[in-house]
Amino acid sequence: MRSMVAQEVAAPDVDRNVVGALLFLGIFLFFWVTTNPYVDLRGEAILDPSAGNSNRLNQIVTLALAGSMMIFGFLNPLRSIILQPRGLLGLTFGWFLFTSLLSNYPFLGIKALILAIITIVNAAIFLLLPASERQFGKLLAIGTLIMLGFAYFGVMFRPELSIHQASELREPTNAGFWRGHFAHKNSAAAAMVIASFSGFFIMSVWSRVIGLAIVVLSCFFLMHTGGKTASAMLPAVLLIAWFFERYRMLRIPIAVGGVAAFNLIAVGSAVIKPFRELVNSFGIDPTFTNRADIWRFAFSAISERPITGYGINSFWQTKEIVYSGDSIATWATAAYNGHNSYLDIWLQTGLPGLILTLFFVLFLPLRDLSRADPEGSQSNVTRLFMRIWLYVLFNAGLEAIFFDSGSFMWFMFAVALYSFRLRGADLVNAPKATARRAPAHA
Repeated sequence: MRSMVAQEVAAPDVDRNVVGALLFLGIFLFFWVTTNPYVDLRGEAILDPSAGNSNRLNQIVTLALAGSMMIFGFLNPLRSIILQPRGLLGLTFGWFLFTSLLSNYPFLGIKALILAIITIVNAAIFLLLPASERQFGKLLAIGTLIMLGFAYFGVMFRPELSIHQASELREPTNAGFWRGHFAHKNSAAAAMVIASFSGFFIMSVWSRVIGLAIVVLSCFFLMHTGGKTASAMLPAVLLIAWFFERYRMLRIPIAVGGVAAFNLIAVGSAVIKPFRELVNSFGIDPTFTNRADIWRFAFSAISERPITGYGINSFWQTKEIVYSGDSIATWATAAYNGHNSYLDIWLQTGLPGLILTLFFVLFLPLRDLSRADPEGSQSNVTRLFMRIWLYVLFNAGLEAIFFDSGSFMWFMFAVALYSFRLRGADLVNAPKATARRAPAHA
């Protein structure tokens, strides 16, 4: 009788664990592999701003995964973490909606907002799916190995779609660089950096052999992407994160000061001659691979609408910009984005939108991290996401990442933000009686 009762009590937990594992891998592969891997960059459609904006399969999978995640999340005792902090997110999305309604493409802005909310909800629930830290490491290893399998399979068996070709119309100079199943070598390089962080984590919590294999495979692929910035940032972030973890007094200077200095040097060199000369004196490309033209063009557009911006997804790749008279003066009108998350948010949502975003991605995580593990070193999970958080914060100075709902980097970054909240929020420090009733989570 005792055995039968135990089986009946354990059955729902087993079912929940299986469902959680399947959802974990489903949402992970959705962002890391996508429903449309191996994009062909050689067709003329790649130059058309209206091409490839929608995919029926992608929409179906998005809704199916989001619905399943929400059901799982709202049945979890820790569901209060979802869409937190609600006040800040309410103000942020409310302002984004306001600026989008003022734009020439309000429907694009509303669609982007809905996807952004879905992505953040998925990120909040993501860490509630595994039953333990060890299972989280195991599932992360499976998902990362599948992603690496797609990347290497493409390079070996579909090189015309996985290695940049000289016949590509947009950036033929990238010929020979690996991109795997990703759309660009820079995306592939960033993926391999985050995969390396995951490998180190897996070595600590589950399997040293598999974790080391992931690190080796990721670094080998990274070396062939031609991603110089990503290759340099991998060891740099590991070192910075080590100081960030051990010396609390350095956290604000590293995060806030580092982001400010990086943007001042990078973007400042595009518009301020003394900074450009300073960067050049260090032997660094002052154009940051031709990004300076984009930044100068973005600044000129911001000067016309510094407060309300142009609306989410309502500036880059719109027909007014791509086919404008400015295209004669600068190639930057054909850019996909501003190649700087902070500048892009300012451009699209105005100065209030930039300030609200900084609170969400920078200042709030710093507060949550100060509450997490106040005594001693960070946990393995916190260390993993602290590295991802720092990497994306700095990489955001060269790429448009924030609120990019289809980006694996933004998804993992949002997961990092919620990992800090789960680690430092009061609900984690709830009375033991409450904790016993709640299922374990990563």
